[in-house]
Amino acid sequence: MAGVEVGIASVLVILVLIYTGIHVAVALGLVSFVGVWIYRDSIDVAISLLTAATHDTIAHAVFANIPLFALMGIVSSEIGLGSDVYRVADQIFRRVRGGLGMATVAANALFASITGSSIASASVFTRIAVPEMRRFGYTRQFSVGVVAGSSVLGMLIPPSSMLIIYAIVAEQSVGHMFIAGFIPGVLLATAFILGIFLMARLTPNFIGGHDPATIASETPDLGVWDIARLLLPVLFLVVLVLGGIYTGWFSPEEAGAAGSAGALAIGVLKRRLTWHGFWRVLVETGQITAAILFLIISASMYSRMLGVAALPTLFSDWLASMNFGMTELMVIYVVLMVLLGTIIETASIILIVVPLFLSSVEALGGNIVWFGIVTVIGAEIGLLTPPLGISCFTIKSTIRDQSITLAHIFTGAFPFAFVMLLVLILIIAFPPLSLALL
Repeated sequence: MAGVEVGIASVLVILVLIYTGIHVAVALGLVSFVGVWIYRDSIDVAISLLTAATHDTIAHAVFANIPLFALMGIVSSEIGLGSDVYRVADQIFRRVRGGLGMATVAANALFASITGSSIASASVFTRIAVPEMRRFGYTRQFSVGVVAGSSVLGMLIPPSSMLIIYAIVAEQSVGHMFIAGFIPGVLLATAFILGIFLMARLTPNFIGGHDPATIASETPDLGVWDIARLLLPVLFLVVLVLGGIYTGWFSPEEAGAAGSAGALAIGVLKRRLTWHGFWRVLVETGQITAAILFLIISASMYSRMLGVAALPTLFSDWLASMNFGMTELMVIYVVLMVLLGTIIETASIILIVVPLFLSSVEALGGNIVWFGIVTVIGAEIGLLTPPLGISCFTIKSTIRDQSITLAHIFTGAFPFAFVMLLVLILIIAFPPLSLALL
């Protein structure tokens, strides 16, 4: 078979295997190995390529970001920092119609800056925010939809694990990706809050909720000391990690280590981290790290297989022959990202699709860091759309209210997916929104 035939067939087979339920890493590694074997007609070449991919992928120091930031996020969740942030956000927004939804978005945005995980955010705030919103009369679809929608902020606001994965695939600085994600992350959180404000006035039946005065009267006020006690540990971690990276005090790896140590110290000082909880944190961190590194090794093999088959070059030449400009390329790319997001998760999309488009984006003068922000937001939209919608399924598996169905979650998440699409268009049209701080 010719290189292009092997390359195209491999992409199609990978998607079929993933859709039939085979683990993404297994599908990527297996198809890549067989693809090189067929194309070069040598199993020794395939084995050598697999060996090189494994060594080169995990030998670099940048991969230390993955376990370190995972540890910080899991410890933060274990010691209840998400609940603390939500109580403060509730104090700020509860006197506004739709205020509990706005509080959920604000709390998710701040919590994302110390976890970097949408799944963690969805799990935590399903337990915290949904019962509170239901208690004050918010509809089922809005209560779960706002959690699903705002949970995706964890994929964009640094230290995002998806930005780390993109930086590895695109060979970009992790620190630059974190800096680039800050303004889009804040912009997306602000757009969610504005969207809730408009929905509360234009479609009040969709949101529901008691009168804000009633909610405020039934919820005790927090004093200044209470707010400081709840918020200062979180702000300390944010300043320690992101401030350290932005000012150049820490490399991303050092910031991850400092953040993990800081989260552990907070847990000990607050007496919220037991030995049993600490062991659970370590086990979960190990499981997440192993899964991500296995996925990245397989993706590295896949990228090398595409390179052997010269598919990225051929794909770039085809796009050039079609005379596509950056606008047309971005339309194709975003549609592809959203469609793939409905069947596979964000990390897999980045690892599968980005290598195909990088050379084309560079040829058209696009900035690779900006392209990474576009990639993450586009893939995030798929977290809220059926049939997969990982954030939605996480909420369903976590929630204890059996009257809330997947249909309620997907319906409630739809307005937030639409807002994300609008923000994505804005970032594509105005690249400085993601590059201004670099």
